[in-house]
Amino acid sequence: MSDGAQFRQVSPVRLYQRIVEQIEQAIVRGDLKPGQRLPSERVLVAQFGASRPTVREALRVLESEGLVRSRPGDPNGPEILPFSSAGLTKQMTRLVQFDNVSMAELISFRMILDGSASSLAARLRSEEELSAMERTIAVMADAIEAGYEQFSKADVAFHEAVAVASRNSLIEVCNQVVRGAVLALISDKVAHAPNGAALMRESLRHHQEVLEAIRAGDGLAAARISRRKLYEYYAGYVAESEREPLLALVDDEER
Repeated sequence: MSDGAQFRQVSPVRLYQRIVEQIEQAIVRGDLKPGQRLPSERVLVAQFGASRPTVREALRVLESEGLVRSRPGDPNGPEILPFSSAGLTKQMTRLVQFDNVSMAELISFRMILDGSASSLAARLRSEEELSAMERTIAVMADAIEAGYEQFSKADVAFHEAVAVASRNSLIEVCNQVVRGAVLALISDKVAHAPNGAALMRESLRHHQEVLEAIRAGDGLAAARISRRKLYEYYAGYVAESEREPLLALVDDEER
């Protein structure tokens, strides 16, 4: 036998996973729509030819993914829920928390997302959305004296406003998860930094520059400034040997 290929033992697929797959596929096809109900647990047991504990486990998984909702004491079957970004957010957060993604990857992905969101927002934003961004900048300025926690909340609100103006729900979700993961890793360092106020003032200036480019409708400048400022703010948290992917996202003339 050739010793060039190495195989691992296969794992059997649990029966409840097959039930989950069938219900997921029915939702994707549109056979099950938001607001509709699955059959009762007793009927599901008969339809799937599975045990009651197996069906309950499948329903538990579907509920944890935000696809169905069961109410205690409700005689009807679980309700199909409308699409929500919560499930995707949970999965992506779990991915980054399990150390499958490095800090350099997180920051470079955030640079890609923020740059794209800023570029789109510069082209697509409404006056109301621009006003929302301006309000968050004002709150950030006032929050510097209050401390990092209040400042961080206003910072998050600014990026959420930009993401909303991008008109792309996936950018909203991914930006939220990646930003949260990065902040979770460095927030203590920033909050307790001896030059914390200076860091917040620097961050405020960065956000103001992005806002000005968005207000001017200059998508290229908004994206370039966003990526560059994120690099300047976060590069110090990444080993120098791992910074090349970040530098690749910064225009040569801006280095």
